[in-house]
Amino acid sequence: MIRTALAALLLTAAPALAEETRTAILAERLVADGPVITLGDVFEDAGEASDVVLARAPAPGQRLSLDPGFVREAAAREGLAWANAGNVLRITVERAAREVTAQEIAGLLQDALFVETGQVHAVRLSNQRQGLFAPMEALGGPELIRLDHNAGSGLFRAEVAAWPGGDAVQVSGRAETVADVPVLARALSVGEVIRAGDISWLQLPTSRVNAQILTDAGALIGQAARRPLRADTPLRAFDVEAPSVIRRGDIVSLVFQSGPLTLAARARALDDAAAGETIRFVNLQSNRTVEAVADGPGRARVTRSAYTH
Repeated sequence: MIRTALAALLLTAAPALAEETRTAILAERLVADGPVITLGDVFEDAGEASDVVLARAPAPGQRLSLDPGFVREAAAREGLAWANAGNVLRITVERAAREVTAQEIAGLLQDALFVETGQVHAVRLSNQRQGLFAPMEALGGPELIRLDHNAGSGLFRAEVAAWPGGDAVQVSGRAETVADVPVLARALSVGEVIRAGDISWLQLPTSRVNAQILTDAGALIGQAARRPLRADTPLRAFDVEAPSVIRRGDIVSLVFQSGPLTLAARARALDDAAAGETIRFVNLQSNRTVEAVADGPGRARVTRSAYTH
């Protein structure tokens, strides 16, 4: 009777013990969201053991490697069986983080320099790939702790924290004052007239903006290209000119007025002319050359009666 009862007890207990041990599957992405690494970060479905702590997590954005044997033993204590069939040598877990990019750091420094000097600066970090990492649970954005800037050389050193209360990281680089300069958004050929839609803006260090460079978009709009002009290139006064209203070879009405007397004749232009510009014309009736002022397309005004052969 006793043997029969004991056998029955073992038979009923065996399935219960089997149910307490579950097969564990290593997670495809090993990422810890918080300050500690748990079984739930390592295995796909750790169930009630998900919150069991294995180790302290690395710094945000960094990685930490765990010994597979240590992880297997910790899992077994919680009823999880991991066979490590893939013969994993190290279990590397990454700490989830919110990245603060180099561009964001530069923007933070630009804002600080504008508040301090009232001038716009272009900031370039010595390490363009430098980024900071804040924990996912951190509140607030990056914070400037300290800034030392040499206005003469443009060089700076600063300390920046990825989040309020975070550790300060040193960054360095160059910050120069800049000016917005109008440039062409597209290339123009000789004679093309610049429209408002052709203008875009380029930031240049103020040290490169000399008196020859045009800084007023209004001085460009309505002007014509004197030579082929490239896009995104600062322009100078000699790059543009008033657009021609009369082209060489055009037949125009040549008008001479003296008091109530008005005479008109047909003439051929010998040069290109902008409005108000004096050029030479050949009177088609007399075949003589005369100088006249271009009034507009197809019309010129004689201002003196001197004719030359």
